Amino acid sequence: MKKELVSGLPKLWAHNPAERLECPGCQYPLITRIVYDVIDELGVEGKTILVNSSACGYGIVLTTSVDAMFPNHGQGIDVATGVKRLLPDCFIISFGGDGDVAAIGAGAFVNAAQRAEKYSMIMVNNGHFAMTGGQLAPTTLMGQVTTTSPEGRGPAMGYPARMPEMIATVQGTAYSARGAANNPANFLKTKKYVKKAFQKQIDNVGFSFVEFLSACPTGWHMTPQESIKWVEEKMIPTLPLGEFKDVDTLD
Repeated sequence: MKKELVSGLPKLWAHNPAERLECPGCQYPLITRIVYDVIDELGVEGKTILVNSSACGYGIVLTTSVDAMFPNHGQGIDVATGVKRLLPDCFIISFGGDGDVAAIGAGAFVNAAQRAEKYSMIMVNNGHFAMTGGQLAPTTLMGQVTTTSPEGRGPAMGYPARMPEMIATVQGTAYSARGAANNPANFLKTKKYVKKAFQKQIDNVGFSFVEFLSACPTGWHMTPQESIKWVEEKMIPTLPLGEFKDVDTLD
């Protein structure tokens, strides 16, 4: 009987996952897998350019066979804008963390959406500046302990940024959603969100954005199991999953 592969590594995964440099329990590899699978399914591998700012998620540029760029922290959005305008027929993905997109790159993020830039943005939200020491970020939850909020985030430090909801109000945004990979059901839903976002770029509609809620056991000082529970019980109630904008025209 002929055997058929029903599950395995994404075709675009160029190296064994064991070679990746993420901390144990990090969900970046799951998010990377979704991105690779959708690129493959949409048939855009040959014209994809991945722009990944310096942060925890830099492993995505180390494990794929597509063209990739690696700008400084916070500059991925502007670099992606330049590349897309220079090479409009290419498929551009800007990939960054919450510190990268919601903090240092926030101005570039909003303006890219206002200009209806025709590329896709993926933001991975683990609630703090994980790579630089665990400092408070715009997405840090109320009461969450970080290295710069040792007693927990309070109102004087501001409130958690809800990036998909915010960018959905911008006319140049074609698609905005928030997903997670904390269980199989959410993994599959989030993959659908990414596929919709990428399709908006293929259809040349406007700016498309997906936020991932991601566990960070090391930065949160938790076991992997505890970090998944934190995502379910703390992050998702504050930052609900779902689609916030999905349009086929910007009129």
